[in-house]
Amino acid sequence: MSEFTIADLVRLLRECAGEDEGVDLDGDIQSVTFDDLGYDSLALFNTVGRIERDYAINLPEDVVSELLTPQELIAEVNQHLEQPA
Repeated sequence: MSEFTIADLVRLLRECAGEDEGVDLDGDIQSVTFDDLGYDSLALFNTVGRIERDYAINLPEDVVSELLTPQELIAEVNQHLEQPA
Protein backbone atom coordinates (compact mmCIF):
# COMPACT_ATOMS: atom_id res chain seq x y z
CA MET A 1 0.00 0.00 0.00
CA SER A 2 1.29 3.45 -0.80
CA GLU A 3 2.00 6.19 1.71
CA PHE A 4 -0.83 8.42 2.93
CA THR A 5 0.12 12.05 2.29
CA ILE A 6 -1.04 15.53 3.21
CA ALA A 7 -2.55 15.80 -0.29
CA ASP A 8 -4.60 12.66 0.39
CA LEU A 9 -5.82 14.07 3.70
CA VAL A 10 -6.72 17.47 2.24
CA ARG A 11 -8.70 15.80 -0.55
CA LEU A 12 -10.63 13.68 1.94
CA LEU A 13 -11.25 16.59 4.31
CA ARG A 14 -12.73 18.58 1.45
CA GLU A 15 -14.86 15.66 0.25
CA CYS A 16 -16.08 14.54 3.69
CA ALA A 17 -16.38 17.77 5.63
CA GLY A 18 -15.99 20.70 3.26
CA GLU A 19 -13.63 23.61 3.77
CA ASP A 20 -14.01 26.70 5.92
CA GLU A 21 -13.72 29.82 3.76
CA GLY A 22 -11.19 31.33 6.16
CA VAL A 23 -8.80 28.38 5.97
CA ASP A 24 -6.30 27.75 3.19
CA LEU A 25 -5.89 23.97 3.07
CA ASP A 26 -3.30 24.44 0.33
CA GLY A 27 -0.96 26.13 2.81
CA ASP A 28 1.32 24.50 5.36
CA ILE A 29 -1.33 22.97 7.63
CA GLN A 30 0.48 19.91 8.93
CA SER A 31 0.99 21.28 12.44
CA VAL A 32 -2.21 23.36 12.64
CA THR A 33 -4.84 21.81 14.91
CA PHE A 34 -8.01 20.46 13.37
CA ASP A 35 -9.95 22.91 15.57
CA ASP A 36 -8.01 25.84 14.09
CA LEU A 37 -8.71 24.46 10.62
CA GLY A 38 -12.42 24.52 11.40
CA TYR A 39 -12.93 20.75 11.72
CA ASP A 40 -14.82 19.49 14.76
CA SER A 41 -14.91 15.93 16.04
CA LEU A 42 -17.81 14.96 13.74
CA ALA A 43 -15.96 16.19 10.66
CA LEU A 44 -12.87 14.30 11.74
CA PHE A 45 -14.95 11.18 12.48
CA ASN A 46 -16.40 11.27 8.95
CA THR A 47 -12.95 11.75 7.42
CA VAL A 48 -11.40 8.94 9.47
CA GLY A 49 -14.26 6.63 8.46
CA ARG A 50 -13.51 7.36 4.83
CA ILE A 51 -9.79 6.76 5.37
CA GLU A 52 -10.56 3.41 6.98
CA ARG A 53 -12.76 2.35 4.05
CA ASP A 54 -10.47 3.63 1.30
CA TYR A 55 -7.27 2.23 2.80
CA ALA A 56 -8.70 -0.93 4.43
CA ILE A 57 -7.33 -0.10 7.88
CA ASN A 58 -8.85 0.26 11.34
CA LEU A 59 -7.86 3.30 13.39
CA PRO A 60 -8.77 2.86 17.08
CA GLU A 61 -11.25 5.51 18.20
CA ASP A 62 -9.35 6.20 21.43
CA VAL A 63 -6.18 6.90 19.43
CA VAL A 64 -7.94 9.05 16.84
CA SER A 65 -9.56 11.17 19.54
CA GLU A 66 -6.07 12.13 20.76
CA LEU A 67 -4.80 13.25 17.33
CA LEU A 68 -4.77 17.03 17.14
CA THR A 69 -3.09 17.86 13.82
CA PRO A 70 -2.99 16.59 10.25
CA GLN A 71 0.64 15.57 10.81
CA GLU A 72 -0.38 13.31 13.70
CA LEU A 73 -3.24 11.73 11.73
CA ILE A 74 -1.02 11.13 8.69
CA ALA A 75 1.61 9.43 10.88
CA GLU A 76 -1.04 7.20 12.47
CA VAL A 77 -2.51 6.21 9.10
CA ASN A 78 0.94 5.42 7.70
CA GLN A 79 1.78 3.34 10.75
CA HIS A 80 -1.31 1.20 10.10
CA LEU A 81 -0.53 0.97 6.39
CA GLU A 82 2.89 -0.47 7.19
CA GLN A 83 1.41 -3.28 9.30
CA PRO A 84 0.79 -6.55 7.49
CA ALA A 85 -2.88 -7.31 6.87
